[in-house]
Amino acid sequence: MSTHKNHPFHLVDYSPWPLMGSLGALTMMMGLIKWFHLFNNNLLKIGSLITLLIMFQWWRDITREGTFQGLHTLVVTKGLQWGMILFITSEVFFFVSFFWSFFHSALAPVIDIGMKWPPLGISSFNPIEIPLLNTLILITSGLTVTWAHHSLMENNFKQAFQGLLLTIILGIYFSILQGFEYLEAPFTISDSVYGSSFFMATGFHGLHVLIGTTFLLICFIRHYLNHFSTIHHFGFEAAAWYWHFVDVVWLFLYVSIYWWGG
Repeated sequence: MSTHKNHPFHLVDYSPWPLMGSLGALTMMMGLIKWFHLFNNNLLKIGSLITLLIMFQWWRDITREGTFQGLHTLVVTKGLQWGMILFITSEVFFFVSFFWSFFHSALAPVIDIGMKWPPLGISSFNPIEIPLLNTLILITSGLTVTWAHHSLMENNFKQAFQGLLLTIILGIYFSILQGFEYLEAPFTISDSVYGSSFFMATGFHGLHVLIGTTFLLICFIRHYLNHFSTIHHFGFEAAAWYWHFVDVVWLFLYVSIYWWGG
């Protein structure tokens, strides 16, 4: 049977990963519920392991299609770009919901929380300590990922390598500092609407930083293996877009929740 095709589109092969990924995510979610209610995290560990294994194999298949099989043509890449743009747009509205909730409570605090913001009994973070340091870290990481991107477009392997490595280190450093901040927090997620808004917004942002760092780590490995060229590197470009989105969300979080709202 001939494999020749007279169109530039990528008709994907049958794959088990979407179905198995969904089952892995379901197992992980059920494990979270079991952990929260029964203080047993065995199912969560199993679900996380399944999800990680499927992520590795799914990404391996996509890397093979785009890098070695030549299936990511210019037309396919254009579709991938629009897909990433729409995905980031959906993420913007995801965070808009958290900001909406925060400002709804902060601009007109009800009598239940003492008619003041932050509510009575809540001691908020000092915005010029760890939050400001994290802001500087993410702004710097935005510069280093841009440096890596421009180096890649100029076919400068060494500088792209260095820029990506620095960005990943800064992302890990940010996550460590935020984890330390959470451990030292003077309030919890159950402390009124302030605690809920704070930990939901910053927690989901922290999760996005971990996802973005993983995204960049995969690009770092692919760059080391010479998978990218000056004109064919959308995997890295998508990671850079996502990282800039994470940076911008943090700036809004810092200004609204840490500085103004605190």
